[in-house]
Amino acid sequence: MDGKKLEYKGEEALTELEKLTMKPGEVQESILKGILERNGETEYLNKYMTKGSKDVGEFKRCVPVIMYNRIRPYIQRIANGEDSSLITGHPITEMLCSSGTSAGEPKLMPSIAEDLDRRTFLYNLIMPIINQYVPGLDEGKAMYLYFVKAEMSTPCGLPARAVLTSYYKSKHFKCRSPDPYNDFTSPNQAILCIDSNQSMYCQLLAGLIHRHQVLRLGAVFASAFLRAISFLECNWANMCNDIRTGHLDTTITDPACRAAMSSLLLSPNPHLASEIERICGRPSWKGIVCHLWPRAKYIEAVVTGSMAQYIPSLEYYSDAKLPLVCPMYASSECYFGVNLKPLCDPADVAFTLLPNMGYFEFLPLGDNGKFTLTEVDEEEDQVPKDKLVDLVDVRLGCYYEIVVTTFAGRPAYFSVLMIGLYRYRIGDVLQVTGFHNKAPQFRFICRRNVVLSIDTDKTNEEDLHRSITKAKKLLEPHNALLVEYTSYADTSSLPGHYVIFWEIKAPFASTPDTDYATVLQECCVAVEEELDYIYRRCRAHDKSVGPLEIRVVKPGTFHGLMDLCVDQGGSINQYKTPRCIKSDAALEVLNSNVEGRFFSPRDPAWKP
Repeated sequence: MDGKKLEYKGEEALTELEKLTMKPGEVQESILKGILERNGETEYLNKYMTKGSKDVGEFKRCVPVIMYNRIRPYIQRIANGEDSSLITGHPITEMLCSSGTSAGEPKLMPSIAEDLDRRTFLYNLIMPIINQYVPGLDEGKAMYLYFVKAEMSTPCGLPARAVLTSYYKSKHFKCRSPDPYNDFTSPNQAILCIDSNQSMYCQLLAGLIHRHQVLRLGAVFASAFLRAISFLECNWANMCNDIRTGHLDTTITDPACRAAMSSLLLSPNPHLASEIERICGRPSWKGIVCHLWPRAKYIEAVVTGSMAQYIPSLEYYSDAKLPLVCPMYASSECYFGVNLKPLCDPADVAFTLLPNMGYFEFLPLGDNGKFTLTEVDEEEDQVPKDKLVDLVDVRLGCYYEIVVTTFAGRPAYFSVLMIGLYRYRIGDVLQVTGFHNKAPQFRFICRRNVVLSIDTDKTNEEDLHRSITKAKKLLEPHNALLVEYTSYADTSSLPGHYVIFWEIKAPFASTPDTDYATVLQECCVAVEEELDYIYRRCRAHDKSVGPLEIRVVKPGTFHGLMDLCVDQGGSINQYKTPRCIKSDAALEVLNSNVEGRFFSPRDPAWKP
């Protein structure tokens, strides 16, 4: 395949998809050989393999399965100015910041210029797939709410930014072909505005101006789409005034946004303003999405994994009339595959992994998506390399953790360049649900060890425990003791927030004059300050996560929680308090015993 084939569109794209999935084994072998041919001289591979070796067997025998801590020193050396040949055969042009964390900071993933071609290839597949099920999408506009994040720089001057920020700022997005599928309501200037409130305002205003032309709605994550609805609920009156007068609200100060929006607010439109006013002024916003954008055919957003908790809210605002489309599976480290049945129920979403996107291996897990081998532990050095399974050897119904090797080279089957990661554990748990031709399809189950997530934040049990341990020390001067705790992600209101249930023994009995509420509020702050960078950024900067809440429950509540588990068939001998509550019945036990609710009174520090 030559470079021009990255421009596959329509039927041609679907034909290429069929070719790739008919021979995934051959494509995967070519990918791995291409990686070794291009990167055989890198310091990282030479540490484990014969210098310059292109032997696939040696790679599988000798190169370890790793997590981020193993590759981090190499990435940091490049960030500090050393040559990119440490891990890749091509110059690194930027660092991509993942939404995961390492030591409280975003993971940095090295990227090269041509990596954007790979992402564009996958994006170009989405509309041809959806168009098979929803025809006529070229007859209107898409109201997609996209946002960028502020950039950082590495010590040597390389830009460090989120993968989507990188894509939206690239020529692939800004200079995209003018076909009807790329007709968005949002001006590029509004998408690229780093002030999220101004960006949100302008994008929603543009969507309202084009309300009768909108056929598609969406955002990258379900949480972002719902955050936009909440924002609209607070600002629709101002937007109606803009449309009625033909002048943009003075709170929008970004020059590029003002210039772009002036071309949409060419003249006053009191009729349109009155239409929107009547709709938004209703006492209930149930079905508001369908009322505001009556021609919309679906909502596109990630609704798998932790985002599934937002499905009821999406259905409420659309009155359950619009399908929820989850089109693709991707991460900062690698783009993986597409959903070939975009109108399926969110619970049935499965992604066909495209064998040309990277070299994929799989770590077998137990029946419930957990490790069954004691030697397969959280430490990468304890993962036996001979336990890994190739893409074409996964079995229907089985659970796996995906392991990826990406590259900087041009193999026979795909003319793109990728970042150099070798046998890297993404941390995603997948289940094989079927096959398309010979390529397996996977259902995303969860991120390994993540117990709490509202937006792009991902808090694992270890992070939660460390934060609680720090916060509970504030109780000690008052002779109070934290007996037990658990948590859950409350998305019943927007933005969602973390709830921590605490059972406290003899709270403040010996110091009755102590301000009980102030102490508990400071405990909330202490928990938040100890959580990772991504959480703190979502809280303090993005405002996509609300203030953390501690709910103090009556003494004996956690015994009741254990009784519930035993009544449902659990064993007292094996019972462990769940650190995150998923059961409605368990949540009812906790909430019915709440004595007090306390919220974090201020934002945590977030800048690195």
